[in-house]
Amino acid sequence: MNLSQLNSAFTLFLSLLVEAIPFLLLGVLFSGLLLFFVDERTLIRWLPKNPFLGALVGSCVGFLFPVCECGNVPVARRLLMQGAPSPVAIGFLLAAPTINPIVFWATWTAFRDQPEIVFMRVGFSLVIATIIGWVFSVQADLRPLLQPAVARSIPIDLVMSRRSGDRRAEKAPSPLLQPGTYFLGESSKSLQIDAAELQARMMGANTAGKPMSHKLMLLLENTVQELRELGGVLVLGSAIAAIVQVFIPRDIILNLGQSPVTSILAMMLLAGIVSICSTVDSFFALSFASTFTTGSLLSFLVFGPMIDLKGIGLLLSIFKTRAVVYLFALAALLTFLLTLVVNLYVS
Repeated sequence: MNLSQLNSAFTLFLSLLVEAIPFLLLGVLFSGLLLFFVDERTLIRWLPKNPFLGALVGSCVGFLFPVCECGNVPVARRLLMQGAPSPVAIGFLLAAPTINPIVFWATWTAFRDQPEIVFMRVGFSLVIATIIGWVFSVQADLRPLLQPAVARSIPIDLVMSRRSGDRRAEKAPSPLLQPGTYFLGESSKSLQIDAAELQARMMGANTAGKPMSHKLMLLLENTVQELRELGGVLVLGSAIAAIVQVFIPRDIILNLGQSPVTSILAMMLLAGIVSICSTVDSFFALSFASTFTTGSLLSFLVFGPMIDLKGIGLLLSIFKTRAVVYLFALAALLTFLLTLVVNLYVS
């Protein structure tokens, strides 16, 4: 370790933060909009109850909420906390960073001479996110896989209705959640507003009929609280990604990309290490187009937005470690199989 490497790591760390924070802020704002300006009972009522359709719809919601892999986490967490079916939230979590108009446009700009990469990226991301969301629907009660604070915030009546199959319970009034990532009984000393006041302000449909200034103030509180928690995790993940990228020679990874199999594994590993935002990762992948196979480029573009070092920390703000391992393993396996087919039979 020398001064030059430390300087490079610090520069990369800052660049990751500068690149990611705006999208994290965008995701937090969308999260707040879901909380304060969308009736959660209406939202849940309109979501498909069928697990496969729910996962498919959730995977396509990114077109309405164009956030990257930094901004999708707070939105997905809010969906779970509002009682949305787990296939919807997980489908959105995995697909939103890729299946949105901003990323589609960026990928098209980078690979305009290879349009098949653009459409296969979207298609593979949709297939993988839908399958994983469908798989997680087998767990009727997702709370054992969630962090305790998130699990406690899911409306209990919705959990019981999914266990029993009684959909009438899903129409029961469900109180809106308190703002941000504040949970009753946690971090009370670090907030200026006490638990009773927060709960009183947020219970029921208190925002309904309130003046816009009131809603905007609550939205600001929500934004500050979520940025405090997710921002800290993002800093840690960015630091780890920068250290790994600088101190592990990239030649070690690139030398593996000589066959249909190892090239995919190498690019998936590279995607996890470099942790580039999905809005710009296509330009990074383009630099390898002349030396790597089409399947390996797709593996980078599909797997990276779902799972990377920077994003794992954010995922741990929702899920327990074993659930993140499940997500990682399923996403890696499906990405490898689909892109291997491309290498062997398409390219």
